Amino acid sequence: MTTAAQEAFLREFHARHPAVTSGTMGHGRAPDGRSSYEIVRDRVEGHARVLDLGCGDGFLLELLAEAGHEVAGIDLSATDLALARQRPSLAGATLLEGRAQDLPFPDDAFDACVSHMAFMLMPDIECVAAELARVLLPGGLLALVLAGGAGGGGGYELFLRLIRQVLADTPAQQQIPQLGDRRTRHRDGIDEILIPAGFSPVEWTVEPIDLGGSAEQVWSTLSATYNLMPLDPAVVKSLQAEFLAKATGLADADGRVPCVMNVHLAVATRG
Repeated sequence: MTTAAQEAFLREFHARHPAVTSGTMGHGRAPDGRSSYEIVRDRVEGHARVLDLGCGDGFLLELLAEAGHEVAGIDLSATDLALARQRPSLAGATLLEGRAQDLPFPDDAFDACVSHMAFMLMPDIECVAAELARVLLPGGLLALVLAGGAGGGGGYELFLRLIRQVLADTPAQQQIPQLGDRRTRHRDGIDEILIPAGFSPVEWTVEPIDLGGSAEQVWSTLSATYNLMPLDPAVVKSLQAEFLAKATGLADADGRVPCVMNVHLAVATRG
């Protein structure tokens, strides 16, 4: 699948589902009570000028601006950027539609860069790494939040099992293109991408994010996935019915279905 086709798919998905990432991940909490957005915000504390790569609707940018950072964001989605521009705290921020492989910023423009659930979707990832090294000051910090899979059973593991069964029987034309670079799924792969561009080996931590709730709430969270967009609506409806029936059996006495998603936090420094 070409880079252009991957990016066209992402633009279409986010035009149909504005603010989907913050809507699904914003309420999740790590064991210390922070969201994954707050975790990455706190990791760049003390760095004045921060770029959000794949900033979406500006959820993380707003947290950074409120913490006193001078912020800028870039994203493929004009729909999400329009939402970001409506946030009062981002009135003075630079918010641009563009590609991570060709950043419209000068050399050494930022003290830090963050990216929440976006880096692993980007094609031509070596170009992205080179551009990040260019726009970061020497010693600048890069902090990436990356998807890490299910965290020990519950609703997320159930959803993954069911969606894999559905996709195994789905024609190729009704499946999403392969997005991003598979090396972004593990530490060694991130090092393979970043070190040649001039970054240090990454610090790598796993953060379990609790996305639990009622069966319906968990379905709403997990069904906001790229995989479902090309599927026949009848297939999605059947998948939903099966998920809700089985997830109810996972609920505790209060009706809460456990749902833990592990995310990886990868942090590196530009040499």
